Amino acid sequence: MPNAESPAPASATADLQRLTAALADPAPLNWLITGDSITHGLVHTQGGRSYPEHLHELIRGELARVRDIVINSAISGNRIADILDDWDRRVASWNPDVVTLMIGTNDVSTGGERPVLSAAEYAESLREFVRRARDLDAVVVLQTPPAVDGLNAPERSRIAEFAEAVRRVAAEEDVLLVDQYARYAELGNGGVPWGLMGDPFHPNSAGHAALALELARALGLTPAGSRTLPLLEAQVGAARLNA
Repeated sequence: MPNAESPAPASATADLQRLTAALADPAPLNWLITGDSITHGLVHTQGGRSYPEHLHELIRGELARVRDIVINSAISGNRIADILDDWDRRVASWNPDVVTLMIGTNDVSTGGERPVLSAAEYAESLREFVRRARDLDAVVVLQTPPAVDGLNAPERSRIAEFAEAVRRVAAEEDVLLVDQYARYAELGNGGVPWGLMGDPFHPNSAGHAALALELARALGLTPAGSRTLPLLEAQVGAARLNA
C-alpha cells in the first residue's frame, strides 16, 4: 500500500488510518476478498449481486477508483485450511493492499467426511492467516460468518461459538473486524433474519446487500451522494418486512 513514511506497527487503528489515506491517494490498490461459498456468491443470490460485487461497484464505480482491482478468490465448500494450503494462488500472488476474510460456515460443520474442528483450532488458523497477510503488508479485515438456521442445519449449530472465535482473534491480533454475525442477529431481532436467507446457511441477494453495507461502512466506502448505498438499504428493509 502506498505509504511515504515508515509504517506504524500493525493494529486495527493504524490499518484504518492507512486505508483512509490510501483512498485519498490516486495510486491504485489491489483488494483481495476471500472465503467460502458465501463470499464466492453463486447460486443463492439467484442472479443478484454478491457482496464482493457490491464492493466492486462502490470502489471502481462510485469512488471512481477505476485503476483499483477487486479480486474475489473465494471457493464454495472451503475451510480456512484450504486457503492457507493454496496461499500463493488465493492471496499472495495478487500483491494485495487490502485482504478481507469471511470463513467459518464450513469449518464449523460436524457433518460430511472432513474432520470436526474445535473453535480453538479454527482460531489458530485465523491467526496464521492474519500473520501471513500482514507479512504482505496488507490491511487485514476479518469478518464473522453470518447467521445459520440451526434447526435446519444442525451440523452448523456451533456458528455463534466460531463467530466469537473471530472476535477474539481480531481483538488479540488487533485486526479490523466486521461483525456480520451480530448485524444479522440485529436484523433478525435476535434470531435468524429469514428474509435475508436463501437457505439455512447461505444469504440471498438481500442478505448480500446487508453484508456489503456492513463492510462498506466499516472500511469507509461510503461516498457522498451514493446511489448504491440507499438502494442496498432499501433492499434489506424490504426483505425484513416481507420475511
